[in-house]
Amino acid sequence: MSSAPTFPRRGKVPEGRMGDAEDERRSPSSTSPIRRALARHLPPPGEGKEIWVAGVDGCRAGWIAAFLNLKSGAWCFHYATSLAAIADAPQRPKIIAIDMPMGFLEQAEPGGRACEREARKLLKGKTSSVFAVPVRAVLASPSYAHALAVNRASSDHRLGLSKQAWHLVPKMRELDALLDSRPPLRKRVFEAHPELAFTRLNKGAPVMASKKTEEGRRLRLNLLAFAGFEQSKARWAEHRSAHKLRRADVADDDAYDALAVCVTARRIAEHNDVVLPTKPVRDSRGIEMAVRY
Repeated sequence: MSSAPTFPRRGKVPEGRMGDAEDERRSPSSTSPIRRALARHLPPPGEGKEIWVAGVDGCRAGWIAAFLNLKSGAWCFHYATSLAAIADAPQRPKIIAIDMPMGFLEQAEPGGRACEREARKLLKGKTSSVFAVPVRAVLASPSYAHALAVNRASSDHRLGLSKQAWHLVPKMRELDALLDSRPPLRKRVFEAHPELAFTRLNKGAPVMASKKTEEGRRLRLNLLAFAGFEQSKARWAEHRSAHKLRRADVADDDAYDALAVCVTARRIAEHNDVVLPTKPVRDSRGIEMAVRY
């Protein structure tokens, strides 16, 4: 399990639990779903201070975050052009789970980092959602052709680099620079993966329908509702309209992925997250190479 700051909580939470959506569906409580989802994790009334966590996903125009107050259950979306603006938002999230690689190999290995290989084992039929992260030297590359050559030259395996990975390099570079310039953030920011988060909510079964389809969106929204994020679709539409965000700049699935990894952020704060691999290693800069869900 993860090593994270200590947070006040009501009692011990079983580690590595799966099937949360099913548990919440069967709850006899007459309180609202958000209360049912959080009740067993909150400190007694009046104890502790406001604690916010955040789930973050990169988008074409910047970053979209979902903030959750662990004490009240209140939550909201937050769009920002920079990742630093998310970390420094008024809520000051204590834990930030982000769908972006953290920590890089110096030499490319088949299958990428250990956390990527472990994640693919849990996402049968969805392994394409976990791409091999480039080596650290690629972050300084000015073009795809240069990045491809650098990745291949990093080891005898001569491994290339997908276009998908290259398009995310600016985001990886921004996150890496932030962690390098502000080391204390390394205790607050953790890599997560939305498909792993949805898999855990779905009783351990990957959500096979694409998030780009109506069926895929419906299934994911249902899981988010069971996790306490009700009316996600309507609230996202309201936020997008209020901030004049175009779908081309922030896609609907970016917002829903932010909510999914916000569930992971809550688990990290409660010491109820699963870490891949179980014994993570750190890269040459001391950044942990692990994925949580």
